[in-house]
Amino acid sequence: MVSVQSDDDAVNFINSGISLHSHGDHSDIEIEDPNAVKEALTGPRPFHVIDHDGKVVINFDKGGYAEIVDAHELSHGKIESIRLKQARAHHGFAAPVGNGWVTTVASDAPIEGDAAPTRVGLRAVKEDGTPAGDVATCTGIHGEAFSGAYLAAGCKEGILTVTAGKDGPVTKMLTYPADLPSGETTGTLLGAKSMQVFLGNYGAKGLVIVDPVDAPNFRYIELPFRRVDFVLDSANPRFGYVITEDGSLHQIDVLDGKLSKSAKVTEPYSMDGHWNDPRPRMAMAGDEVVVSDPNAGLVRRISKTELKEVGTIEVEGKPYNIAVAGGSGKIHEGEGHGHDGHDHAHSHGDPKIYAGYFEDSQVKDRPLSDYAGDWQSVYPYLQDGTLDPVWKHKAEKGTSSVEAIRAEYEVGYKTDVERITIEGDVVTFYKNGNPTKGSYVYDGKEILTYKKGNRGVRFIFKKTEGDADAPQFIQFSDHKIAPEKTDHYHLYWGNDRAALLNEVTNWPTYYPSSLTPEQIVGEMKAH
Repeated sequence: MVSVQSDDDAVNFINSGISLHSHGDHSDIEIEDPNAVKEALTGPRPFHVIDHDGKVVINFDKGGYAEIVDAHELSHGKIESIRLKQARAHHGFAAPVGNGWVTTVASDAPIEGDAAPTRVGLRAVKEDGTPAGDVATCTGIHGEAFSGAYLAAGCKEGILTVTAGKDGPVTKMLTYPADLPSGETTGTLLGAKSMQVFLGNYGAKGLVIVDPVDAPNFRYIELPFRRVDFVLDSANPRFGYVITEDGSLHQIDVLDGKLSKSAKVTEPYSMDGHWNDPRPRMAMAGDEVVVSDPNAGLVRRISKTELKEVGTIEVEGKPYNIAVAGGSGKIHEGEGHGHDGHDHAHSHGDPKIYAGYFEDSQVKDRPLSDYAGDWQSVYPYLQDGTLDPVWKHKAEKGTSSVEAIRAEYEVGYKTDVERITIEGDVVTFYKNGNPTKGSYVYDGKEILTYKKGNRGVRFIFKKTEGDADAPQFIQFSDHKIAPEKTDHYHLYWGNDRAALLNEVTNWPTYYPSSLTPEQIVGEMKAH
């Protein structure tokens, strides 16, 4: 956790005491007392913080640089950092995008006294701050956030989005549409973690839902009173929450683009006065929204479904900004299930990774032995109706009909290879009981970005010898991104490595041959 003390020119770090160690089907959790990291960063007016892709980046507004801290070393109490220099000191940010970096750019126009220079846009740079591209115009750029494959920031002109391209960061401006209230802008954005969408402010009494890919890119929500604070629910990205100055907490339905329920939770707090006066702030804590109530000296625990108070925490002084640390996992007592404290755990069982949201640095090479075994196609079970409960389950959780889901998987699962065995470097394909085999070696990995913004990794193997009909290339995708024995996989095969990477609608899927149809249905419904 990062504590930025702008007025004192210092940044302190707090170790939450919570650590997770993934074992594929579950994570182990260890909980110790929180403690402050002994070292601190100091510099002229630190402000914006970005935590992304294994880097914690703090902008020093009056220093003309951003400090890039290694998050892994920080988790072990060590501060290892490098400095990204900016052309002119300003209130801005820097962020990693793919293999490159971007930083805000200030105007070079003269200023008087202590006035801050205006911000004019965003530029691709190298890690040390050396320019690596032109400035993308984004007047007054502010409010950066990541979601899926996108970085987004608010501008006078609209929302500037950034994605990782082959030759560096790629920018695109989403211009505010004519049907939004005129004269307003977005200056704060929050990015969802398990689906690709942003929630931002828009004027004093509005919010805007931003889809960086599909039209309409903007959906506006008018609030009954001026906005005090808002959050997204990382556990259920369909919902966000906003508190307004009358003391009401509102649930936001991000998919429907409207306020779905409201309840009074604090006394009124006017938005008149200094922007940094103590007012309620919010954070998500599992099934609760926790709300600081400065005037009452309380942190209020609010049920996120009923919007009813379920408890309070009395604190000294006036509680203001609030953050929550937590995790979910198993505790193994007396099992000798320890871990080297400096080992880095790849979150193979992380639901965000399963959904296709991860950083490039998390992806590692994998051996063919991860896929060893005897595997059966699930396509016959789709054809005979065995998987019908799965489509019903998916329809209840999402927005598509049973018929539409079955049609999608009909295309996805379709194959005439009913069985595959993998032993050592030999892969055998069975069509109507007839085997075709080949020997394969690892040929690298490719990270793909899909239309919805989530991503996947293809682990690729090339044939070295075998039957002529055995494919030259096989590509595995199994929602995992680092070495780990798989529980099922999607397989792509053919003789053109590059062409296979473009196949995203047909993904023959295989589960262990030892599983019964009923067990496969249970596995599918669990994901």
